[in-house]
Amino acid sequence: MKLSREFYNKDTLEVAKELLGKNLVTVENSIITSGKIVEVEAYMGLQDKAAHSYGGRRTKRVEVMYGKPGVAYVYFIYGLYYCMNVVSREEGIAQAVLIRAVEPLEGKEVMSKRRFNKNYDELKKREVVNLTSGPSRLCMALNIDKSMNGDDLLGDRIYIEEGNKQEFEIGESSRIGIDYAEEAKDYPWRFFISGNPYVSK
Repeated sequence: MKLSREFYNKDTLEVAKELLGKNLVTVENSIITSGKIVEVEAYMGLQDKAAHSYGGRRTKRVEVMYGKPGVAYVYFIYGLYYCMNVVSREEGIAQAVLIRAVEPLEGKEVMSKRRFNKNYDELKKREVVNLTSGPSRLCMALNIDKSMNGDDLLGDRIYIEEGNKQEFEIGESSRIGIDYAEEAKDYPWRFFISGNPYVSK
């Protein structure tokens, strides 16, 4: 069952933690790929120096963050890779949750071809773990790109659904790769499923 609009329309730190264990799904030409969300980071908008919307910045790139909750915010980094975020909170409050890693579920063979041009059963152990452990890696594996920026997560091309509700311990730490963000780099807004091998290193 797909998550409801109401799921996303609440405190962003709460949304981030509750996304853990849910399944991120993409559908392309009837081909389904999916992964269990095992690592996320929250970005808290106007006062968060690591957020694209810090200080009320409102460029064409970040406009999606100001829209309704429960849409995908996909952006390009380093001129090479995509990262996928979930927009949270009510319209006009530009906050989002970055999906940092997923555990592969459906469509592993397709994901393996997209990432390594190999059959899944040919992957080395290191490649299996690296298949979707990192924000750009999961986007390549699930074929998430800029065309999905602004897509409704209640739609049929990219969406998030309830997982199997296994119990797990949530770890937290500071966020990764945001040394430019001054004091915000130390905020403990990265959350992950403790002990899951697909959490990014």
